[in-house]
Amino acid sequence: MAEKPNLIGWTCPRPLQNYPTIVLGHGSGGKMMADLIQHLFSPAFENDLLGQMNDSTTLDLTETFQSIPSNRLAFTTDSFVVSPLFFPGGNIGELAIFGTINDLAMSGAKPLFLSAGFILEEGLPMEMLGKIVNSMAVACKFGGVKIAAGDTKVVNRGHGDGLYINTSGIGVIPDGINISAKYARPGDVVLINGSVGDHGMAIMSVRSGLEFETAIKSDTAPLNGLVDSMLEVTHEIHCLRDATRGGLAAVLNELATASNVGIEFDEKAVPILPEVNAACEMLGLDPFYIANEGKFVVVMPEAKAEEVLFVMRKHPYGKDAAIIGKVVENHPGLVTARTSIGGMRVVDLPAGELLPRIC
Repeated sequence: MAEKPNLIGWTCPRPLQNYPTIVLGHGSGGKMMADLIQHLFSPAFENDLLGQMNDSTTLDLTETFQSIPSNRLAFTTDSFVVSPLFFPGGNIGELAIFGTINDLAMSGAKPLFLSAGFILEEGLPMEMLGKIVNSMAVACKFGGVKIAAGDTKVVNRGHGDGLYINTSGIGVIPDGINISAKYARPGDVVLINGSVGDHGMAIMSVRSGLEFETAIKSDTAPLNGLVDSMLEVTHEIHCLRDATRGGLAAVLNELATASNVGIEFDEKAVPILPEVNAACEMLGLDPFYIANEGKFVVVMPEAKAEEVLFVMRKHPYGKDAAIIGKVVENHPGLVTARTSIGGMRVVDLPAGELLPRIC
């Protein structure tokens, strides 16, 4: 008989503790589902909004708009299917929270409310689910957001790979901030807040059973605080984009296409951890195409770039920030890189996904 999970510290009643794994009944809409929500999800995510327990949550933004003058909301949604569920530096739960916070922050918004939808597979260990849910609760507090609505579904064994999570988010964009992928202009400079490739190589090392001299950890992190500190310096930031799937190369190509400009960057200026660079060389991968979960690209006028860079480097998630390139009139829609030997090469969009199930 399988050992039951260690539920010390949980508020689970005896009936919930009697199930060491998720069963189909936990998605039935009946007593078992009510127990799961009441004794796992609700205590972890407890707040006044979720406590409404209605089919939809009523959000009163009056006080928010008084403290943050604005007439614009940012709204985003994302789904997370990363494999494995736990990886060096994080897990699917905090990745879902931070990923949605970051999508809102990339428009200059202050993230406020999230929803969380769980697709659970029959047989998922209850202890594993508990750890993921608790990490999500910690991530919400760290990122300054509340989960205002949620949903739970259960699928048959073999049809869900453990757990999928969908999150949506709402934030407020303060007046005077206008950030978009289409606002890059010739003469702008391109910045990044730190080393690239960390998340993708952390996932690959676990999934492929690779061992390196130095452990590679995911860079998953909430970036809204760093963005806020940059916007305190200047609102003249034209583009922000987090470099997730497709990495730095995909983001720069998206910006070049949306703004109809050329982008040039210096390969030597891009921060890359030695262990990530060594792993990429060993596997024949280009680090500029590897996914990140705590890195973003900034496009802004050169006049304020050094001041913004100084503020970024004072923040924990921007200590290795660097100016890596510039926006040019030449070759609109094309990204080029100056190589370590002084030549130039075209950096195109990735032809496919180097590593599926990365986020």
